[in-house]
Parts: sequence; structure tokens; C-alpha cells
Amino acid sequence: MSQAFYAGGQPLFILSEGTRRTRGRDAQGSNIAAGKAVSGAVRTTLGPRGMDKMLVSSSGDVVITNDGATILNKMDIEHPAAQMIVEVSQTQEDEVGDGTTTAAVLAGELLAKAEDLLEDDVHATTIVEGYHEAARLAHEAIDAQVLSDELDDNLLEKVAESSMTGKGTGDVAADVLARTVVKAIRHVQGKKKVERDNVRIHTQVGSSSSATELVEGVILDEEPVNENMPRTVEDATIAVLDMELDVRKSHVDAEYNITSIEQLNAAIEAEEGELRGYAAALKDAGVDVVFATDDIDDRVGSFLAKADILAYENVGKKDATAIARATGATRIGTLEDVSDDDFGHADRIHVRRFGDEELTFLEGGAAAESVTVFVRGGTQHVCDELERALEDALDVVTAALDKGGVVPGAGATEIAVADYIRAKSAGIEGRKQLAVNAFADAVDMLPRTLAENTGMDPIDALVDLRSRFEAEGRAGVIAEGQTGVIGDPLEYGIMDPAAVKHEAVESATEAATMIVRIDDVIAAK
Repeated sequence: MSQAFYAGGQPLFILSEGTRRTRGRDAQGSNIAAGKAVSGAVRTTLGPRGMDKMLVSSSGDVVITNDGATILNKMDIEHPAAQMIVEVSQTQEDEVGDGTTTAAVLAGELLAKAEDLLEDDVHATTIVEGYHEAARLAHEAIDAQVLSDELDDNLLEKVAESSMTGKGTGDVAADVLARTVVKAIRHVQGKKKVERDNVRIHTQVGSSSSATELVEGVILDEEPVNENMPRTVEDATIAVLDMELDVRKSHVDAEYNITSIEQLNAAIEAEEGELRGYAAALKDAGVDVVFATDDIDDRVGSFLAKADILAYENVGKKDATAIARATGATRIGTLEDVSDDDFGHADRIHVRRFGDEELTFLEGGAAAESVTVFVRGGTQHVCDELERALEDALDVVTAALDKGGVVPGAGATEIAVADYIRAKSAGIEGRKQLAVNAFADAVDMLPRTLAENTGMDPIDALVDLRSRFEAEGRAGVIAEGQTGVIGDPLEYGIMDPAAVKHEAVESATEAATMIVRIDDVIAAK
């Protein structure tokens, strides 16, 4: 049915037939319900005792994880308001790499509290203003919780371990992986910031998780172009080529008329000479290993093998960039006028076989900047989940170093934030105070959910958390044995980057206020 508006008492049809329109409280209710539903889908995954989700795609692919960003990205969500909650988790993942479930749960709870306020006739604009004021107070409270301790390796390992606790790490303990993570980040830490892009993760099925190791260099899922090439090169000089090692092609249409065997042989010899020239030029330049982003003719590969040069073709652009960074090489597009400065160096390049696959390891080198965490696991599911856990750990350690230190974990910072907001709300006039207090209640849902997922009574745990916080200034939910206890998270080494908390508050508030302000939904047929 077409939608009619009235002008001068006459109906004016401006929307096409079949357009659906939802207005007022119905629109707000529908959007809030959708946002809450998505938030509820990941609520039980929060914390070290969070449950896993099994996600099955339409093609039958199975993913088992408790990573909030992965769950929301894999869900087939159509409702636009629900999609906003997915975007919250994606923003959280992009900015700080962890806390995606926290952001989604907080956004859902803010919507739930807003729904109650709307039913009490508090205007949406007032709710939005109150939420933004509360978010500002939350940022102040988070900054007040930042620890003054130096960010040494021991503290960073605790941050990394906290992010991985409860996630699938196979048969290797989180503290062991945490040491690997911190070592990797320290390797790429510059004077001003951590070069996070210089840390790569490569997974390989076929061994236990405890075989996971840090390689100071790059691992490539590539095989040499010729089986007669060397499998190990020590003190290697490396060329990274953005060119094709093949017979040059003419840019104009041309026809060659060969009328004799002599002319044919001459043409073949000229072609062979050109291809031999590539190998000769690389050999004369002292190159030991070649990585080409384009094709290498089989005959060139044979000539390179005879010259004891190890070569790879069709190397991906990202891999080529990583190789250049790791070895100090310059990506070159021609073999004319090359110099030693264009080449990179590595202490050792070797090819290792894993089952039916071969991997190439580039290790060491005076200009080495890249490192790779070589992840092992008995199954692809184990490798994938371990990779997600390590990605989060690498990101949180980076965030701790680059973006404002660390705060107590285990829900302790959230308890402090909620208490601070309630204390400041007394100075806020009018109905906006209701929204500010509602924001504090929503923040309380995070430690309450942690307690519930740990096996504790959520209401009793929240009461105990507030009491312990009032008495000692710090209290969190500690997973211990088959249940949990209330304690000081710092005594248990549980810490989170302050940036994760800041981003969760920012992105959740933005999404919730955007959804609450919508009072008219016009959907095309």
C-alpha cells in the first residue's frame, strides 16, 4: 500500500506501493528489541568461564568460538538496528582488538535501560543527553583507575594472559603464550609506537598447541619454483621483484615471417638468451634468493636452479611487503641498474616439510623487523581458535603500550565506573539524572554477567562487589575452582588495557543513542 501525506486537506502520495512504515514507540520498540537480541546472543560468552558458540554456515562450514567479534560477524543479521550492534563490535575490534563482547553487552543493556525510561515518558533526547554525560564521567573514572606501575614485561604478560584466559588455547597454558606475545611485541616496538603490522601469525595443522613458537622473521606458504633448487641458504642475499621473469612481450601487434630452420633456431636462441640473462644478472649481483610477485618461466627456474639460486613466484603483495620489511630489501621492478642497497639479507632461509606441504622460513638478518607466531594445533578448529586468542593478546599488549596503560580487570573497573557515575549524578538536574543513573546500572551489568557466567549468584555477587569496593577501593570477580570469588584482581594478575574500556564505552554509547533517537522506520518493498 502506498503511503499518503496530507497537504491542504488533500492526500499526497510520495512513497511507492508496498513501502512499510513504522513510527513512534513501535519503531523505537522494534529497534531496541533487535539490538537487545544481538547483545543477548553473546552475553554468555563474556569472561574466562564464558560459553562457546557453534556457528554453521549455509555451506556447512563450522566455527566454534567464544570470540564476540567472530560470532557477530558470522551471524546472518538483517535487521538494521541489530546490524548497528555488530558494527559496535567491529569498531571495537578495529580500534583496540579486544573487548568486543563487552561493548556489545553494554550497548544492549543501555538499550534495555533506555526502553524503561521511554516507558516512563522520558524523552529520547533527554536519554541521549544523559547517556553522553554519563559516558564522559565514565572516561574520567577509567582514567582514575589506570595503574601507575611501569609497563614491564611481567605486567604486559599478565595483560596478555588475561585476554586469553577462557579462550581455546589447546594444550598450552595461557601464561606460556603470553610470554611469546610480549616477546613478539617487544621485537617490533619502536621509539614512538608498536609496529603491530610487523607481527604475523601463521597456522599449521599437525602438531600439539604446545609446539607454537616465535620465529624472528617471516613464514611463507610457498614452495620453490624448481625442485632442484637448494632447500637451505645461509647468510642469504634476497631480491624482491615486482616483475615477470619471462620473455618480454611486444606492446604492438606484429607478425614475424620465419622461412628457414636457421631463422627458427636464431629466434629460439634469442629467447633462451633473454631468459638466461635473468639468471645471469641475479647471479652476478650476488643474489641467493628471489621472491617474485609475478610468474617465473619454467626455463628461468631451471637456469636459477643451476646457479644455486632459490626462487619463488606469484608471491602475494602482503607477503612481498612483509619480506621486504623483515630483510631490509627494496621491491624492484627491473634488473637494470640494481645495487646492493636494493637487496635484503637474512641469516637463514630454509624450506621445511609438514605432511604434504612445504613452508619457507626467513629468519634473522641485520635489518629484521618482522616476527611470526607459528601456531600449531591438532585440528583446524584448534588452530583457528588459538589464532583468534593470539590476535587479541597481541592487540591488547599493543593498546597497553600505545594507548594509555592498564586498569584492573575482572569487572573491577566497571564497578568503579558505576560508583563514580552515581556519585556525580547527584549534581545533575532534571530527568537527565535518570538517564545518567540508568547508564551506571547498565555498566553494572558487566560484572554481574561475569559473575553469572562464572557460576555465582549474580545479585549476591553484585552486592558483595559494591561492599568490597566501598571497603577496599577495588573488587572484581575471580574465577576460582568450579565457581568464583570476590577479590582484588591485581593480586591475581588480572588486568586490561585502559583503551579497551574507553573504546567499549564510546562505541556502545554511540550505537545505543543512535538507535534510541530513531522514531520512524521507512522500509522499501
